Amino acid sequence: MKPANWSLRLAKVDDADAMPAIERAAAELFLADPDLKDFDPEDTWTPAELRAMIRKGHCLVSHVGGEMAGFLVSEPFRQRELHIWEMDVLPQFQQRGIGAGLIRAAQIDARNSGFRALTLTTFRDLPWNAPFYARLGFEEVTALDAHPRLAGELAVEADDGLPIERRCAMIHFLD
Repeated sequence: MKPANWSLRLAKVDDADAMPAIERAAAELFLADPDLKDFDPEDTWTPAELRAMIRKGHCLVSHVGGEMAGFLVSEPFRQRELHIWEMDVLPQFQQRGIGAGLIRAAQIDARNSGFRALTLTTFRDLPWNAPFYARLGFEEVTALDAHPRLAGELAVEADDGLPIERRCAMIHFLD
């Protein structure tokens, strides 16, 4: 593991232009999985979409020196949950605790903002997906009928071609 020498802060609207390149670079990891041969790393959030999310006030960025190294995009739902749509770290800055730092900062932000939980959807079996989030306090949602919004997100992902049997929704309840 490389030494931690990074910082994080709330995202600013101007950060949106750098985020798609980070998302693309991080998405390259998925291409090594033969079941994801149709995965398109070029299918990223647009700067306009990211600016709209940043304006909602719960997105984060991390930097190593002057370079943006990663980001987390989240959105409030009914003032009860903060949903993490995307979290990426540039490959050259992975394994430094940046991703975990982004998640922990989102947990603090959500708790301080009065949310009851953080939610996300992810791959159940990839080590940098569900197992990573589980180490940070997330649990797989097994009763999707009790979480129709998350069930709907998984259905959209299936329609978009992601292998539904490998996807899951996760939740982290805040104390």
